[in-house]
Amino acid sequence: MSDPGEQHEGTAQTPAPRHGRMPRRGAASTYLKLAASVVAVLAVSTAGVAAFAAIDLWNSFKPPLELENEAILDDVPDIGAMDGGLSFVLVGSDKRPASGAFGDPEEESGELNDVTMLLHISQDHSHVEVVSFPRDLIVSVPECPDPADPEGEPLSAMSGVKLNSVLSHGGFNCVASTIEALTGVTIQAGGIVEFDGVAALSTAVGGVEVCLAERIDDDYSGLHLDAGTHSISGYDALAFLRSRHGVGDGSDLGRISNQQIFLASLMRTVKSGGTLQDPVKLYSIAKAVTSNMQLTSEVQDPARLVSIARALQDIDLSKVAFIQYPTGYNDDKTAVLPSEAAALVNAALQADRPVQLDPTANENTEFGTVADPAAPPPAEPVPADPADPPATSAPVESLPPDVPGQDGDDVRCSTANAG
Repeated sequence: MSDPGEQHEGTAQTPAPRHGRMPRRGAASTYLKLAASVVAVLAVSTAGVAAFAAIDLWNSFKPPLELENEAILDDVPDIGAMDGGLSFVLVGSDKRPASGAFGDPEEESGELNDVTMLLHISQDHSHVEVVSFPRDLIVSVPECPDPADPEGEPLSAMSGVKLNSVLSHGGFNCVASTIEALTGVTIQAGGIVEFDGVAALSTAVGGVEVCLAERIDDDYSGLHLDAGTHSISGYDALAFLRSRHGVGDGSDLGRISNQQIFLASLMRTVKSGGTLQDPVKLYSIAKAVTSNMQLTSEVQDPARLVSIARALQDIDLSKVAFIQYPTGYNDDKTAVLPSEAAALVNAALQADRPVQLDPTANENTEFGTVADPAAPPPAEPVPADPADPPATSAPVESLPPDVPGQDGDDVRCSTANAG
């Protein structure tokens, strides 16, 4: 999400919602089951910014977002029945809350998609990829319905524009269409989260542990933390996710690295902290999400949320890959363009193949992270028993060393920007 001092162009436009109410479920067991399904989803899909799924915990339901492809989910009770798995776009909007906590919402009226992530759950539920797209990535935008007049003339296609301008141009559906055009992957679901959602979620889980290799001071985001390990929540967590001047090379690419650190730690917290067995914490998390996030209508179906949660809850953390979409700077370093390695990421997503990150990738970048020296070394692989039948796992897409990222079980530390 953007810094308070950054200028915003354009006027916020929000896709016209289709209003509806979800029927109440009276039984307490149903209530907790649905809350648990949300948390299981959160465990792998929260976007530096919030979570992948939410449910109407009684009356906090938000009007759904429009998405052209969501009808694909009609009559699909289990995502395992979907050819190619499920792909979900999460947008972190920099729209200022009415409280004025991040600037005057009237004066700073631009609504940019400062965080754009694609979460892909494989059809066989064996792996997950979470791809972060830089806000300054130059993209082509396809023709999109006009959110202000959905039945009228569509908005014209554009080329050579920055990704973070698409939300204000054509709304959420246009962001999803742009990511589809970029990656070749069909998007079936998605959601938008704003500033307060991140603070509320991190508080609901009881704090998220992050590691800093050096002290970080960023007056723009308000992040001021000493080197070492910290449990952060509320607006400290939001500052950690928003900071770019204080981390890495001071760019949005460094901010993405911070977001990946946070998300991997959030996954570990939810999976190992007893959260799934704590009804009070389950409720707090679900309430934080549903009160602060808009979803496309098809994933507001409780049965479908349970299906998604079941797909995610047993996936090993080492099979969840956080990938920074591979890019290179343009000539004047004001934006980034997809690099050759982007085609490999696209191909893996299209073919529903797991990826393997190069272990040296983060060390080859100025905006990367460093391994936590206090983290235990990875376990030695167990030799295969010759008597066991051969493994039948899917082919793996090995990514080159210019594609940074981390796995869900990888503990890394944020680096400071000396400038």
